[in-house]
Amino acid sequence: MNIQEAKSIILAEYLQSTGITPCKKQGNSLWYKSPFREEAEPSFKINLERNEWYDFGMGKGGNILDFVGERHGTDNVSQILNIIAAKTPTITPVAASFSFRQQKSLSAFENIHVGTVSNPAIIQYLTERKINVSFAKQVCKEVHFSTNGKRYFAIGFENDLGGYELRNKYFQGCLSPKDITVIRNGNDMCCVFEGFMDYLSYLTLREKNNPEQTNIATKQDCIILNSVANLPKAIDIISEYEAKYCFMDNDETGKRAWVTINDRCGFNIYDQSNYYREYKDLNDYLRGIKMEQSKTAKIEQSKTAKTSKPPPKKRGLKM
Repeated sequence: MNIQEAKSIILAEYLQSTGITPCKKQGNSLWYKSPFREEAEPSFKINLERNEWYDFGMGKGGNILDFVGERHGTDNVSQILNIIAAKTPTITPVAASFSFRQQKSLSAFENIHVGTVSNPAIIQYLTERKINVSFAKQVCKEVHFSTNGKRYFAIGFENDLGGYELRNKYFQGCLSPKDITVIRNGNDMCCVFEGFMDYLSYLTLREKNNPEQTNIATKQDCIILNSVANLPKAIDIISEYEAKYCFMDNDETGKRAWVTINDRCGFNIYDQSNYYREYKDLNDYLRGIKMEQSKTAKIEQSKTAKTSKPPPKKRGLKM
């Protein structure tokens, strides 16, 4: 990727791919709570026409290169381009997604209804991800909502502020506010996950390795970041625990998150990603899709024909 290619990326879509969602739209501007600090009112703006950002609290702004450099604390252009390039596959819009390229105007989600997981399409989506549907029904909801006059639904995972992470086969997003999810069981050890699909994958794998564990009650407390961008919110909570088991993705973002936790959260911090080092994340490990197979798997996922070939044997992951 070169500089011109990077600048052609829609900044709002890049932010969306990292879990940063707007609070409101005014004219040609999207307003966000600043990605650089905690704040109650949004002071970070993206001008959709100019494809540029400005943070009123910092007095800084610019294009996507400036944003990524500020976010990752670097002015090295090659490093910035590599960071953007690594995220590009998740930026590309797909059918039925709520990309800003497909929607020139962004309206708030309306007519929101939250209920139990029952829609066959959602259950099929979970099954394709190899997730234990019974566990998903215990910790997730089915969320229906409208936007731009159209009705949608997705599986939803609630965060600590009452917002929901949303997923279906074609869409990843959230109902604001965005926050971490902390599941406390009164233990002195915790597991840390990037997203709720990793958490559901962990529960599924744990039940496979320990068939007697048929419910979600665990010995560990769990912290789900719902985006690595939320890591600063979790640092103090993670630090409270005597032992911390981290299930980060095997990519640059996941590695940086692990380093941050290891540096800032005290002692007895364990990198569990070593158990699935050949896989991008815990869900790919569960599905048997190694990193070099990921692109092929995404193509195959859209086909109706399914293979009967069993997944490759995986190194055991202790739960």
